[in-house]
Amino acid sequence: MSFDVKTLADSRSPAGYRLATLEATFPRFVLAEFNTHRVFSRNSASSRAIPIAKQLRRVLEEPYVPIEFGSNQPGMQAGPALDGEKRDAAEAEWLRARDDAVRRVLGLVAAPDAFADGADLLDVLQRVEEAIRDRAQPAAWLNVHKQVANRLLEPFMWHTVIVTATEWDNFWNLRCHADAQPEIRLVAEEMRAAIEASEPAELGWDEWHLPLVRPEDRDQVASIEDLIKVSAGRCARVSYLTHAGKRDLDADIELHDRLLESGHMSPLEHPARPLAETELKESEWSGNFRGWRSYRKDIPGEANPLGPKVPARAASLVA
Repeated sequence: MSFDVKTLADSRSPAGYRLATLEATFPRFVLAEFNTHRVFSRNSASSRAIPIAKQLRRVLEEPYVPIEFGSNQPGMQAGPALDGEKRDAAEAEWLRARDDAVRRVLGLVAAPDAFADGADLLDVLQRVEEAIRDRAQPAAWLNVHKQVANRLLEPFMWHTVIVTATEWDNFWNLRCHADAQPEIRLVAEEMRAAIEASEPAELGWDEWHLPLVRPEDRDQVASIEDLIKVSAGRCARVSYLTHAGKRDLDADIELHDRLLESGHMSPLEHPARPLAETELKESEWSGNFRGWRSYRKDIPGEANPLGPKVPARAASLVA
């Protein structure tokens, strides 16, 4: 994996408001900085959701290594980046820390003394994967769940996020700045370049911004309501492919329904419709979007979906 940004959908409303959805890949350890930008609607892969063996293999085969090792100095910004032998030594130390984290996670999955310290980590992982697949874990294994074990690997993980927003300027101003952490600056610059290079689709009042919905999906799905569900389900996967490697409209709709039933609402923020002219007269804002209304806002009780039921909103999904 590497730093990467893709434009998933880019739309302009009849009133001239632009809404864009991007998919961005960057190091996991800057996710907290990214998440401080509250105008973003976002979804990303959870450390709790990815199987331990799969995450271990990613970290061993494609770990994140800092793009630079800045020298220490007072303040939040690093001094000049190390180069030459010092840079090589810093990277080697980082990868030794990665190896140690992998050993500790293997100890949580299996047993702390199950494998020799000098053992090849990929070979050990292969044996652990086989034992898990064959349901042949020894009774002595700790078998700690991924929601705990995977946390030790986060400094070395890549992370993919889907983000939808109408407002980007504050993000560019803060994160494309020379004082920003180099990793978030790099992805912010790539995101800005993607927005600048994209030409938004001009939508009508009754059309929807639907990330990850393809033209052929529109031919196969009978209603706009189901297309909205497909979009939300795919955004929840942070991928447009199912685990089997095939697009499955029914599976996407089913995932949407499960999310709604369990109160997981954030994927429903990416599909959105233009605010109607009558709505714009009241306010150009709906939640964190300007000029657009996310699908989530049309769900009764969306702020607390598992709480007491509230009357359905009078307006239709299609304004």
